[in-house]
Amino acid sequence: MKDEVRTRSYKDAIYQNRHLFKDKVVLDVGCGTAILSMFAVRAGAKHVIGVDMSTIIDKAREIVEVNGMSKQITLLQGKMEEVKLPFPRVDIILSEWMGYFLLYESMLDTVLYARDKYLAPNGLIFPDRATIHLAGIEDGEYKDEKIGFWDNVYGFDYSPLKDTALTEPLVDTVEIKACVTEPTQVFSIDLYTVKPADLAFTAPFTLDCRRNDFIHALIAWFDIDFTACHKPIRFSTGPHAKYTHWKQTVFYLREVLTVEENEQVSGTLSSRPNAKKKRDLDIEITYQLETDNPVRSADGRCEYKM
Repeated sequence: MKDEVRTRSYKDAIYQNRHLFKDKVVLDVGCGTAILSMFAVRAGAKHVIGVDMSTIIDKAREIVEVNGMSKQITLLQGKMEEVKLPFPRVDIILSEWMGYFLLYESMLDTVLYARDKYLAPNGLIFPDRATIHLAGIEDGEYKDEKIGFWDNVYGFDYSPLKDTALTEPLVDTVEIKACVTEPTQVFSIDLYTVKPADLAFTAPFTLDCRRNDFIHALIAWFDIDFTACHKPIRFSTGPHAKYTHWKQTVFYLREVLTVEENEQVSGTLSSRPNAKKKRDLDIEITYQLETDNPVRSADGRCEYKM
């Protein structure tokens, strides 16, 4: 809730569109402390159902009570797939379902279940679009600190742990000046049409280099859109935007790419839910530096686990 970018975007999307919420039945998936549910009531919703598996729902009930909204908000604890809603259909689904790298530990599957089971024809989803972007960054100092550390640990060679460190993406804040390439969009989700199977994807990318520099890692972030709004609302979790708790996701490459202005790094980004733990991700990045200089020419494939 202290994530101002996130909370303000939802608040604006709801309050600026009272004409969409007036007298509507709203479902808040993963309602947490019920802040979105209360926004919806303030915007004129007839009734809001908030569903959450966590015991936070007990506190949410107290919060709703002290704000005088107990008659308009029904809070249910349990799995979306198992709870019984007091209405057979809802007009609007609200959810803050996004995880790191958009899809890590996300609740998107649950939102899609709710959409298919409860959303009325021509019903609305807030937000309804999400896009993953990629860029290449110079990050030599930090990479040495995080990865190179294992070459000499108090005089011992710990390099077997280096491979493990390289397979773990880092969630951190990246400064815009570290970006060596232009950003590129790699994956987009329309919440009205996407199916759970679509969340395992392989997407091509091409990154245009802005300057002569080194690329140590690729970073990913996502943008979120509320397109049903009278005036579309978007927020970004990228390095160019105001801080959010999602930060950016950093994927270190095994080798350093030496790039020149106007050259391109092309490749593919693949992501799929882990076979054993569905909310974890198996990610693969392939890359190729397209250059006329055979000494700097490079390509590779890296696997990551989130």
